[in-house]
Amino acid sequence: MTTGSPGLDMPSSAPSPREVSPPLRSPEYFAGPPTALPRATRPATGVARVRPGTWRTNGPLAAGFAQLAGRVTRTAPPAIFTVLGRGRRTFWGWLAFAGTLMPFGSLPRGDSELVILRVAHLRGSDYEAAHHRSIAFRAGLTADQIEQLLSATPEASYFSERQQSLIAATDELIADDDLSDPTWQRLHGQVGDRGCVEFLLLAGHYRMLATALHTMRIEPDQPR
Repeated sequence: MTTGSPGLDMPSSAPSPREVSPPLRSPEYFAGPPTALPRATRPATGVARVRPGTWRTNGPLAAGFAQLAGRVTRTAPPAIFTVLGRGRRTFWGWLAFAGTLMPFGSLPRGDSELVILRVAHLRGSDYEAAHHRSIAFRAGLTADQIEQLLSATPEASYFSERQQSLIAATDELIADDDLSDPTWQRLHGQVGDRGCVEFLLLAGHYRMLATALHTMRIEPDQPR
């Protein structure tokens, strides 16, 4: 019997609900209930639990990097760097890993930013959303697409089939910590083996960052 995406043959045994989810290109996929964790269930005090570090706590190289990053983002030195910089050696290891995903990953920058913004919304990360809005715009996403990515139910008409597959995969991965066979096949058809590996690491990485930033009560950076 055939379930899930058209043309994808599934075993004759009774399908699970995940196997019969609407095709990723279908507008119905984007009309389902939001999978984001409601912000009200994740209260923040507004007072940072870890203060931004300085050149004394973080070292001159990390402090200088944060200052330079602030010039690029046109904000105060980004807290993601000044706070995580307190980890010293851990900071540089994290930064090197993060750089292999964005901006030096194999996925086009627009695809990477699409996934990052969607994770930011689903995890209720105000910091990630604010930090990546302008980056996403420079990477080629439109203002309308960015707003859709930060909404509960993005409308399919704003996105290409490739972009829809990335959004659907991100939603499912964050909600279930897994991808169903139809979702995997659709994503794989768009980005291939390497792209799927990178997608999983990218989405997982920004989910981890969202958790860390929220737990430390890090607020969005102030514009200059």
